[in-house]
Amino acid sequence: MTIRTALAGAAVSLAVSSPVISEETKMQTHPYLGMWITGDGHVRQELLPNGRYDEARGTRRSAYQGRYEVAGDHIEYWDDTGFTADGDFIDGVLHHGGMIFYRDGRKPE
Repeated sequence: MTIRTALAGAAVSLAVSSPVISEETKMQTHPYLGMWITGDGHVRQELLPNGRYDEARGTRRSAYQGRYEVAGDHIEYWDDTGFTADGDFIDGVLHHGGMIFYRDGRKPE
């Protein structure tokens, strides 16, 4: 048996016995992913599965873009232009920048 064959077998064994879930996979299934919209529909923020966000304001598409990270119910934003912001998810509602966002624009009952 060659060293390469032995190492390949060990890697397969390791992969089968201990599944690893990447951070990217976790983000692709995170419950806060998707579109968040203010009650008046003016600001629309999409949290993308790759850790990026795209925010539209009024008729201006992609007014702000950047990356984000969620820890528990807290979200941190780093805009591509350099500013930072944060927010919190409370009872299914996103509170960010003095605004209140609802998933897909629907207020919870």
